[in-house]
Amino acid sequence: MTATEGAALASAADIAARVRARELSPVAVVEETLARVERLDPVLNAIVTLNPRALDDAHAIERRIARGDDVGVLAGVPVGIKDVTEVAGLRTTYGSPIYADYVPDHDALIVERFRAAGAIIIGKTNTPEFAAGGNTWNDVFGRTRNPWDPSKSAGGSTGGGAAALATGMIAIAEGTDLGGSLRIPASFCGVVGLRPSVGLVPTDPAGWVWDTLQVSGAMARTVGDVALALQAIAGPSSRVPLAQPIHGRDFARAARTGAARGVRVAYCPDIAGIGVEPAIETACRRAALALGDAGAIVDEVELDLSFARDAFLALRGEWFVAWMYDRLDRIDELGVNVRNNTRAGLEGSPRDLGAAHRARGRVWEMFRDFFSRYDCLLTPTMCVSPFPVEQNYPETVAGRAMRTYVDWLAPTFLLSLSGLPVASVPCGLDSSSMPVGMQIVGPARGEEAVLALSAVVQRMQPIGLPSV
Repeated sequence: MTATEGAALASAADIAARVRARELSPVAVVEETLARVERLDPVLNAIVTLNPRALDDAHAIERRIARGDDVGVLAGVPVGIKDVTEVAGLRTTYGSPIYADYVPDHDALIVERFRAAGAIIIGKTNTPEFAAGGNTWNDVFGRTRNPWDPSKSAGGSTGGGAAALATGMIAIAEGTDLGGSLRIPASFCGVVGLRPSVGLVPTDPAGWVWDTLQVSGAMARTVGDVALALQAIAGPSSRVPLAQPIHGRDFARAARTGAARGVRVAYCPDIAGIGVEPAIETACRRAALALGDAGAIVDEVELDLSFARDAFLALRGEWFVAWMYDRLDRIDELGVNVRNNTRAGLEGSPRDLGAAHRARGRVWEMFRDFFSRYDCLLTPTMCVSPFPVEQNYPETVAGRAMRTYVDWLAPTFLLSLSGLPVASVPCGLDSSSMPVGMQIVGPARGEEAVLALSAVVQRMQPIGLPSV
């Protein structure tokens, strides 16, 4: 790779190292990135609003390096910001027509941290309205398509970020994860997504400051790049009440080192009890068992979290009421997903919420026991392969009709209830040559364990990138 050619598909770690060493111009990186956006985005609809100051920001990084400044661990790295996260001076629609022309005057905290680390904001990535849905579409920008097959869904709700990553339009994607929004599109698009444990990455501003269900985080093409991004955005802030200290934690080192021999791993093919398409389960099982060749101790286990499906739906309704509270008088102007979820929350009873919180506690107790015996849990990220982009959701799972329209998301949303760190890492291809992702769950505050094992899986099961 020359000083400019191919930089857009290089790892974030490589871009940053070469920019800091003055071997690669951040301006050249952004120019190549913007050229890919111009060429590819008309098909994929991944980046919905470009940052008109991206080149100016790159020039500023270049000048700082020339002065000898420390510009940060993400120097010159192109980043996409999900269109539910505020960027000062850049249209932020939340995927909703009622905010189609909204331009905030401040950066969200996570954007501040990306900038402080030297990253360059390329633009906003597409999302369902208020991030509600596992397929990325909205009435402002339309549908995002899968780069492996543009007739298929990219997943959601950080679907724009995942599609942009897989095609080199950005090197890191910022996003949020309530029921799987960093893991579902990572699986569908063949990239890596990490849902951090609650409190590790602060969310500000937030519609609900005590929110323990949705978290902020990142996706990237490699585990190492996700770890590098996490190093930049994690850590407590006086602006939020939920926090984890990160003193002495080195996420990038964990990804570089990988899991130690003798790591105790459990594989469960179906934590939700709804079935999994055979090609997906085959790919995940093969990848899990292959870890034995790397020195892991791998057991197959049964872990049934299906009892918590109704609990998640109740807590999701509560979440929507809290986040939409200032917009309840405009509920009829919201899209069907947001409207229905908010109304479900309004109609729920205190007894329902009490039962849901009780069930969530049971999930925590189950995992506390589980991690007394194992270091990580492996399970398929999705139970279905990417479906036609025009469908809002699949109607069947492994040939069986779903009980509710969100059942297909149960493998990810049930793990959200745990509050534990969960990654989705590519582990193979299905029978149609579409990516398959596997979730890796770690113990409380165990991001290092998740990243270390994820790095081994990605190294042992490379799938490459889509041909575009």
